[in-house]
Amino acid sequence: MNDCQGSQPVRIGGGYVSIKAVIFDWDGTLVDSESHIVDSLLYAADCVGYEPQSRKQMARVIGLAMDKAVRALFGDVSDEELARYKAFYSDHFFNKKCDPSWLFDGVIETLDNLKASGLTLAIATGKARKGLDIALDSTQLRHYFTAHRCADETASKPDPAMLYQVLRDLGLNSDEAVMIGDTTYDLEMAKNAAMTSIGVSYGVHGKEVLAECSPVCIIDSITDLPAALGNIG
Repeated sequence: MNDCQGSQPVRIGGGYVSIKAVIFDWDGTLVDSESHIVDSLLYAADCVGYEPQSRKQMARVIGLAMDKAVRALFGDVSDEELARYKAFYSDHFFNKKCDPSWLFDGVIETLDNLKASGLTLAIATGKARKGLDIALDSTQLRHYFTAHRCADETASKPDPAMLYQVLRDLGLNSDEAVMIGDTTYDLEMAKNAAMTSIGVSYGVHGKEVLAECSPVCIIDSITDLPAALGNIG
C-alpha cells in the first residue's frame, strides 16, 4: 500500500492519470451519519425485542444492505420480523433529516476539485434508494453525481454487481474508475470488481482493518483525495 499523504494535488483528469471516474460510498465517506444510523438500528432492535447489541457492534454493519445487516447482527430472523425491523428503523431514521451540516469537512471543496478536473463522479451505497434520494437533495449534492446505485436495487456489498452496474451506466471499464470507501465492504467490493480502491480512515472501519483489503492507500481526510488520485498514475 502506498503512502497517499502529504503530496500536492495534480491535474487529475488532465492527462496525468488514466482514471475517468471516482465512485464514492455515502455513509462514513461523504456524510458523518454513523451516530444516527446506530441510534436507528438500536431503536428498531428495541421495538422488535431483539437482544441489545453494543454501539460498536451495530456500527460494524453500516454499509451492508439492511437485510444482510440485520441478519449479521441477529441471526436468521424471519422475513416477517425483518420487515418489522426495517419499518421501525425507517420511522426513526427519517424522523431526522440529513442536511449539509452532516458532510465531513472538505467534501464540497473536494467534489468541486474533482469535477473541475474532468472526472465523472458516482455513488455506490448500502443505503436504500429512498434514503439516498432524500440525502442527495437535503445535502444539495445531487448535481455532482452522474450515476448512483443502492443496495435495494442490486446485490449487497461486497458483491461487485453494484459497481458493474455503475460502470455500465457510465460506459467505463473497471480499470477506468476508483472506489472510495470507509469499510471493508467497499474495498472488498472493489477488489471483486478488479477495481482500484482508496480507503478513508475517518469512517466506520479503522486503518488496520482497511489495509487488509489492499487499497492503494488510506487517506485521513477527504481533502487528501485529489493528491491520492494523482499518485495512482
